[in-house]
Amino acid sequence: MKALAERGSRVDKKKLVEAFILHLENDLLALKEAARATYEEATHEESKPENEYDTRGLEASYLAGAQAKRAGEIDEVLSLFRTTAWKDFPPGAAISATALVELQTAGRKHFVLLMPLGGGVNQSFEGRMVQVITPASALGEALLGLREGDDVDVEIGDRTVPYEILSVR
Repeated sequence: MKALAERGSRVDKKKLVEAFILHLENDLLALKEAARATYEEATHEESKPENEYDTRGLEASYLAGAQAKRAGEIDEVLSLFRTTAWKDFPPGAAISATALVELQTAGRKHFVLLMPLGGGVNQSFEGRMVQVITPASALGEALLGLREGDDVDVEIGDRTVPYEILSVR
């Protein structure tokens, strides 16, 4: 498999987006199934409390609620990926939403996809891991408006991490 950097501007962002969509669909399906099973457990006859200290049913209902909430969040990100107008970034273009950015720090290359939602979602693509970041993250905020060849220092916790922007697609 060729790395994204070796393929230059020929990276098929459409295929990358399709890979993210498939990943999110699979996550959503698994989470919905888990929430359904947890809900059934919470409402099952055997989940009725045996005494005032038995909270199995209550705990299962809280878990089902949290799973349903997470499923809603994934569904929102999935909808965004399906409906976004994906931009092509010509050489010298400033980083904005939908940019696939190749970064280097401490000799390691990283690929990030800047999106309004979905921060933290990762997808393996053409031998590289691509992570979704948002402008709400320190890195996402720092990258907005920068271009290929720029350097940026990002405050992460109590340390500063230097990044070099290798490409913007």
